[in-house]
Amino acid sequence: MPAVSPLPSAARAEQPRRVAMLSIHTSPLDQPGTGDAGGMNVYVVETARRLAEAGTEVEIFTRGTSSQLPSNVELAPGVLVRHITAGPYEGLAKNDLPGQLCAVTAGVMRVEAARPEGWFDLIHSHYWLSGQVGWLASERWRVPLVHSMHTMAKVKNAELAEGDTPEPEIRIIGEEQVVEAASRLTANTSAEARELIDLYGANPGKVDVIHPGVDLQIFTPAPDNTSRERAGFADDEIVVLFVGRIQPLKAPDVLIRAIATLLSNRPDLRSRLRLVICGGPSGTGLDRPDSLVELSEEIGIRDRIDFRAPSSRTDLADLYRAADVTVVPSYSESFGLVAIESQACGTPVIASAVGGLPTAVGDGGILIDGHDPSDFARAIERIVTTPELRADLSSKARAHARNFGWEATTEGLLSTYEAALREATTAPAIASTQ
Repeated sequence: MPAVSPLPSAARAEQPRRVAMLSIHTSPLDQPGTGDAGGMNVYVVETARRLAEAGTEVEIFTRGTSSQLPSNVELAPGVLVRHITAGPYEGLAKNDLPGQLCAVTAGVMRVEAARPEGWFDLIHSHYWLSGQVGWLASERWRVPLVHSMHTMAKVKNAELAEGDTPEPEIRIIGEEQVVEAASRLTANTSAEARELIDLYGANPGKVDVIHPGVDLQIFTPAPDNTSRERAGFADDEIVVLFVGRIQPLKAPDVLIRAIATLLSNRPDLRSRLRLVICGGPSGTGLDRPDSLVELSEEIGIRDRIDFRAPSSRTDLADLYRAADVTVVPSYSESFGLVAIESQACGTPVIASAVGGLPTAVGDGGILIDGHDPSDFARAIERIVTTPELRADLSSKARAHARNFGWEATTEGLLSTYEAALREATTAPAIASTQ
């Protein structure tokens, strides 16, 4: 990927002044790795900040989930988070949110109605629930709608983990409607763009591929040898890392079984190997929040697993640096921010060859076809017992990650926004000639 020039210090004439960003089902203020907060939350926060730095103000609308939250929170200069009251604050599952979309939409409309006409130049919605709200708002405000899926029901259902619950038909229908209504669609990778076109009938001319990024100021190789000490690991430990929400889709159970297989084949590694699972229950994983503990006890490796709660971005960077390898065994990933964050820290990745992970991993790791724990066990053993291989992958991982700064993502979004605005301006003229 070619290097991207720095963003201009002053806003370009054609870029939007203000964008309404919709993240209805999960707040950018939530801790990634718990509940419904994950890579999308990071994406919204990082791009909103940089859009504001580039001269485009951003107001992020999300559903309020606590009466203790203020109505408005300044996330960064030029970035305001608005909490919309819709339904009960606590205890409303994501699958119940479609019943509250009218209330959410009304709240969003009410904010805009209190502003001068034409306050927002464009709407950018994230995930299908936000797309439904954005669809109505864009028609009411007569502004373009840019939509980012992040995940898609048809893709998830085609790659469902054993025993997991398929996405409901209401979501599939809702996604199809948003694809049809959006002025432009962003896809994290070329693979996701093909899925939008092939599975949802998206107009290829409306789909822009914009890779997510990584904060290259936070996620860096270790400046010294203290990362392991800060993370609580001994120097001679072999650390295998999983970062993500605990749910069947992310397949942490596959990794636990892989570690059991590895230790069965290499009992000499048992005293030094530690699997760290950093994340909280989410989605269908909430049905059995202790399932991974139970599994590790059942197969006899509970003493080799360190379960940790999600951590701050700086602590997470230390965790990546301290690990020998990060494993991303997901059944479906639109991109895989964990993979690129780990590689930016110089830690190679083993990942399933699904969705956007081949793009995120590049040559900085090993891709696995399928989800056989034995295949993951062999790959882990290769990396942790072959210093030359790990050093080579670490070097390649760092070089690959440097191509994925959030600045490039933001530049891509600005180009998409500008295209949507140009098309909206010329559309009436085209219609009048027909």
